[in-house]
Amino acid sequence: MKRQNMPVVILFALLSVLLHSSFAVAADGTQFSVTPMTIPALQPSDQPKAESSPARSEPLPVPYQEKKPEKAPAPVPAAPDEKSEFEKYISGKASTTTSLDIRQFGYDLFDKPPSTFAPLQNVPVGPDYVVGPGDTIKIDVWGRVEGNWSVAVDTDGNISLPKTGVFGVTGLTFKELKELLHKEFSKYYTGFQMNVSMGPLRAIRVYVVGNAQRPGAYTISSLSTIINALFESGGPSKTGSMRDFQVKRNGKTVVRFDLYDFLLKGDKTRDIRLMPEDVIFIPPVGPLAGIAGNVKTPAIYELKGEIRLLDLIRMAGGLTGNAFKGRVQMQRIEDHQFRTLFEGDLVDIEKNPEKNFILQDGDLAKIFTVLDSASTVTLTGAVAYPGEYGIKSGETRVKEVISLAGGLLYYTSNQAEVTRVTVTQSGPRTEMFMIDLKKAMADDPNNNVPLQMNDYIFLRSVPEWNLYRTVTIAGEVRYPGAYTIKKGETLSSLIDRAGGFTDRAYLRGAIFTRERVREQQQRQIDEVAARLERDLLGSATSQVSTASSTDEARLAQMEVEQKRAFIKQLKTVHAKGRIALKLLPVEQLKATSYDIELEQGDTLTVPSDPKTVQVIGAVYNQSAFVHEKYEGFDHYVKLAGGYSTNADDGNLYILQANGFAAKADGGGFLGTQTKIGSGDTIVVPEKLERVGWMRNIKDITQILYQIAVTAGVLLVVR
Repeated sequence: MKRQNMPVVILFALLSVLLHSSFAVAADGTQFSVTPMTIPALQPSDQPKAESSPARSEPLPVPYQEKKPEKAPAPVPAAPDEKSEFEKYISGKASTTTSLDIRQFGYDLFDKPPSTFAPLQNVPVGPDYVVGPGDTIKIDVWGRVEGNWSVAVDTDGNISLPKTGVFGVTGLTFKELKELLHKEFSKYYTGFQMNVSMGPLRAIRVYVVGNAQRPGAYTISSLSTIINALFESGGPSKTGSMRDFQVKRNGKTVVRFDLYDFLLKGDKTRDIRLMPEDVIFIPPVGPLAGIAGNVKTPAIYELKGEIRLLDLIRMAGGLTGNAFKGRVQMQRIEDHQFRTLFEGDLVDIEKNPEKNFILQDGDLAKIFTVLDSASTVTLTGAVAYPGEYGIKSGETRVKEVISLAGGLLYYTSNQAEVTRVTVTQSGPRTEMFMIDLKKAMADDPNNNVPLQMNDYIFLRSVPEWNLYRTVTIAGEVRYPGAYTIKKGETLSSLIDRAGGFTDRAYLRGAIFTRERVREQQQRQIDEVAARLERDLLGSATSQVSTASSTDEARLAQMEVEQKRAFIKQLKTVHAKGRIALKLLPVEQLKATSYDIELEQGDTLTVPSDPKTVQVIGAVYNQSAFVHEKYEGFDHYVKLAGGYSTNADDGNLYILQANGFAAKADGGGFLGTQTKIGSGDTIVVPEKLERVGWMRNIKDITQILYQIAVTAGVLLVVR
């Protein structure tokens, strides 16, 4: 039988396998009522017998409740973990330009929903809480007299209790309320204890006016503070001040609140609790000054009072670790007519009033990054810790840098190469020179030379250094395993060292693979896949869209899906790196071209005799059959049920166990009585006409042949 590479024959066989497969597509508020208990008839000291009377019932106002959405909003995705300027500087990715994309400071606080800063309702009130109409008061009494009441403060500011009668509580603090109730009960009873707490709290109405995002009247909890009301109204607009919120009560300004105290210092002492009918006035924004670049919080800040440059830097969190103090650039608008630029620096700014000048409305300060002007050399090659090392240019010598790098390795050559670039007026001049490391480490001044900034030092290894190169031999050899090899060692030498073949070794089925070959084959397959994807799918969409009928469009779509499935399979193909060779006994192998020189990572697998023959493709029963020594391919085809209707019986081929391919032609290459070896595979292709779109692909025959031989894969068109 004559072996040769026959792409056309293999194409037909592959297509037969492809086409033999079928196509497949693939937090509520809760209201409750409390019934007051009657006080039993007792005889308090010096008092007439009192009749118990129920507490006067009045309709309770609906307590303030935060509105809850009917459906929980979708969670806001977390912001990406953006690197800080210092992180970028450390990683060498810091920008050399100063970004002016800054915004007014603090306004983004109000981008969050109001519920984020809503006051809690189910919390104890403090002793300074002021009672008002709509509040519910809970009273529990026990001891010689027992009872509990839940009474609401009416619109007149009064509450009514049995025996004690009606009395006003509006305007009292919670502490004063408890003292009053205990005093009133003590007039009639002795030997009791009392607990007073607040039930559902009232809602109050306040006004947010001026430069607010949503000015108007707001009904909020009686526990709310200035910040709570600001969140309800969306906060100040960009034209509103962040530093002078004014709370007006009964025509007087009771407090001025600077939100910068809260944002920059965490100071909330002036964030007072609001009272009914309070007015929060947001005046226009004051003077603005921006600071950009290498400060911790670049932004536009509102100025209040006399603010100097150092105050602005502190307001922005201070300088970053990589800020350059040697330069600050100021932009200033003069007389609302034109913009000027002037330069300065931040050196001793704390002591120099001229540098720490007073800022004006519209000023912009730019803080720059330190210059990356490190004096370094690069050490690479046979040294313990290669990398960049800082030096004093013209002073640090070779020996010192090598010591910093952990010293020489035992396989380092005595020769090292230094590359030096010198700046001249005509351009950079590059020079290279050799030094003797042995002499340099012995302080020879001709070799232990002073280094210059940006020198590149390459320490060579001894010639052809490679500590170990290993290959693997497996299967039917006496001592399989991983073996080290020396330069020039051949396949026969490896087999000898492995003790030779066992009696069960089937040399014709041996598989030899090489990593370098696998990488080359994989690159070829990947390039083919990319080209086919462009060729096949480039016009696929237009074919469907230009179809003249529904049936034509459906057929075109099916063809597109077939192409996509074919490309998907092609992208999953992995080359094996197999080299087809004729393995012989060791003594015979030494005299042939198959006794190849070994390389790092080579693998030889010697199987036992499978004693079977496979038949695949366009036959009625694809299977493996017992090998019969003197039978030809037609015998095994008959065992497989014979050729199917679409079989291309004139283009059979054999994939032999040793990796070669041969045409199974009784009258030509294989002779009249073709013999089949153990482990061979007989491939019966289908006729090419069945897949019309494949006939139009340039080099499709060579492509499929290459995949079959290099990867051992038969692609299937589904």
